[in-house]
Amino acid sequence: MTSEAPGFEAIERETVFEGAIFSVERGRFRHDDGREATREKVHHDGAVGVVAHDGEHLYLVRQPREAINRSDVLEIPAGRLDVEGEEPLAAAQRELAEEIGLAADSWQHATTYFSSAGFTDEEVHVFLATGLRRVHQPETEEEERIELVRWPLADLDAAIDVTVDAKTLIGLLWLRRARGEGATSG
Repeated sequence: MTSEAPGFEAIERETVFEGAIFSVERGRFRHDDGREATREKVHHDGAVGVVAHDGEHLYLVRQPREAINRSDVLEIPAGRLDVEGEEPLAAAQRELAEEIGLAADSWQHATTYFSSAGFTDEEVHVFLATGLRRVHQPETEEEERIELVRWPLADLDAAIDVTVDAKTLIGLLWLRRARGEGATSG
């Protein structure tokens, strides 16, 4: 990420909505040229996603996503950074265990990105997990309806083709590039 000065300053901010998962802030900003702009921002504490595979299968989840009115969304295991002080890697490890009952011997940071820089500060950290092993799946308070999907790693492009979720597309495309594979489907 860049550390350059932004070229603008916040001159006024107010929270207009405070929800369980995000808040909305309206602010006025003065740019270096003196012009001012009003912007709304969705504040989100961030999230993690895990591209997990055992060399033969990807471990994905399918769950309903009410926000897009779909019950068949294929995703990498993921979750919010919602534990105070928890580092992204620890959150990824927790989510992999909670969602699908797996732990990994090897973890690699794949990428970090902003989910939609035009309106939200949500930062998503994607990790690669390998050397998978079963662990006790901890109880959670969340009402998640998660179906585990073991997808053949040899059919990675087909998983990419049916994916509509951004973090999953980014994670799977990163994996394809890391494995030195090009696009094989049209």
